[in-house]
Amino acid sequence: MLALFFDAQPTLKDLPRPEPGPGEVLVRVHLAGICGTDLQVLKGYHSFKGIMGHEFVGEVAGPEDSPWLGQRVAGEITIGCGVCDHCRRGLAGHCRQRRVLGLKDRDGAFAHYLTLPTANLHAVDPEIPDIFAVFTEPLAAALRVLEAAPVSPSARVLVVGDGSLGLQISWVLALNGADVHLAGHHPEHLALARPRGVDAFLSADLPAGDYDIVVEASGSPSGLELALTRVRPQGTVVLKSTYVDRYPLDPAVLVVPEVNLVGCRCGPFAGALRLLRDGRVDPRPLINRTLPLARGLEALTRAQRPGVLKVLIDCRETD
Repeated sequence: MLALFFDAQPTLKDLPRPEPGPGEVLVRVHLAGICGTDLQVLKGYHSFKGIMGHEFVGEVAGPEDSPWLGQRVAGEITIGCGVCDHCRRGLAGHCRQRRVLGLKDRDGAFAHYLTLPTANLHAVDPEIPDIFAVFTEPLAAALRVLEAAPVSPSARVLVVGDGSLGLQISWVLALNGADVHLAGHHPEHLALARPRGVDAFLSADLPAGDYDIVVEASGSPSGLELALTRVRPQGTVVLKSTYVDRYPLDPAVLVVPEVNLVGCRCGPFAGALRLLRDGRVDPRPLINRTLPLARGLEALTRAQRPGVLKVLIDCRETD
């Protein structure tokens, strides 16, 4: 099978089709999305080596006796060991030996096929097209913000970063009834937020005032700096970005104003699939381009261009 493999540099390789282990299925990948964390892999994130990619929709192609056979699915990306103390407490996402699809010790979705435990699968309703379903994982990550820092309808919230994830976060927060501001650098991106009830501003034009909750989704240390300067005393900063760079944090900016800094990662797939099924979130405006897997290197290059939102890879086999 064809796969986009990373080992210091990304390359297209012809690799053997993976074999599902006990409790796993083989998934024929339809579409996969390139996200900011994938681009951090290119810079050395987690020292990852293997097949890249973790946002996907596909169809279960094996084993033949699987009750999932033929079902279209999206999949949670973290694979726990099932035996460590975190797994036994129901925290498999924080397993001490966790593997993460396309990001840490587990081959990912930029390939014709992948394997995944059945426990990670979520069925995709027939009425959800692939072009929507491929956004299940990032939309779930956006919904996780509501769990990490419960947002009341009266809350004043700032989202820092107008990339694909930042936009999705602003959309779901607005659906929840909050007063949502979005700060970014791309007028054309900000324009995608305003029709959804979000007040969007270039970062330099952000109005004065503090926020109850600030969500940092810029993918850059400078975004965290802005977030910490705009959160109110005893407010909460939700940190979504993952990047290779380091941020020299002064503890006083948290201790003196008693600010909560909350990490926030993967989220509820079921909720994301409901939003997509019910048409409450339409991700299509985020798509910049869809390219076939054979042009996967071009897709990665395109996704790295400033101002590009979501690049999709069509992983279906062609004759």
